[in-house]
Amino acid sequence: MINPKLIEQFVVAPGTTVNLKSYVTDWTATDAAQELGKNVIKERAREILEESRKHLDAAQELLYASDTHSVLLVFQAMDAAGKDGTIRHVMSGVNPQGCQVYSFKKPSTEELDHNFLWRYMKALPERGRIGIFNRSYYEDVLVVKVHPEWLGPGQPANPNEKFWENRYEDINNFEKHLARNGTLVLKFFLHVSKGEQKRRFLERLNNPDKHWKFSEADMAEREHWKDYQKAFEEALSATSTRRAPWHVIPADRKYVARALVADIVCTAIQDLKLEFPKVSAEKMAKLAAARERLEKTSNSDNPEA
Repeated sequence: MINPKLIEQFVVAPGTTVNLKSYVTDWTATDAAQELGKNVIKERAREILEESRKHLDAAQELLYASDTHSVLLVFQAMDAAGKDGTIRHVMSGVNPQGCQVYSFKKPSTEELDHNFLWRYMKALPERGRIGIFNRSYYEDVLVVKVHPEWLGPGQPANPNEKFWENRYEDINNFEKHLARNGTLVLKFFLHVSKGEQKRRFLERLNNPDKHWKFSEADMAEREHWKDYQKAFEEALSATSTRRAPWHVIPADRKYVARALVADIVCTAIQDLKLEFPKVSAEKMAKLAAARERLEKTSNSDNPEA
């Protein structure tokens, strides 16, 4: 597992003002990492990811059996930061029956006729399950803050600062409610540099097998890079709380991002100190009787044997 001291540098402390320039996008470029070398880091990241997958599989089974908590993983990022790949690699070892992924697109007319949290409430994980939001209710203080014309009917054309403060407050109260009712909320901002996004876009354009991943809308939103960075900084500052902290994950190296996310998720679930349900004395007696009966039965498929 990763040293908790290392993980701390990626957590947004509640009440702090976030400046994304102070968070690295490529952890392998730091002094501490360069002493180890990229090859060593890459191999260690692979080991951590594999180890975390095994622990996460066991943790998810315990989560399901205990039926006391649920887990909500929130992923936000600029385009091409690697959300899909991170989710796929981190959760690949988890029983699909205990995990659900939601990717939220442009809201429908019905969804716009409700409060902005409504469609996300319907997708929350039930007790015993892990829910993953690939983009989330944070889009309603990110993309629509950059494009307020997308707010929908009934919303102000030029929302003031109080409007956004109210939305941050609604989100904090929503997450507080979830935490009070047994949902562990973990939030990840995959922090990718503008240069790395360009490289990944070009890879999609130059590789025929990846053409399907490219959208002209991605280029259009890239033009608003500074606006998005500012919107992310404001959202992270306003909504990183003790109950639901934000993690700013360096995402220029996919193997680093995946190892960090896997370790954080696994450790957080283990820290819930869940236990398998205790069996009553009466139930134990029934189990013993069933065992004794089963041991006396024949292994043959022939009922006369």
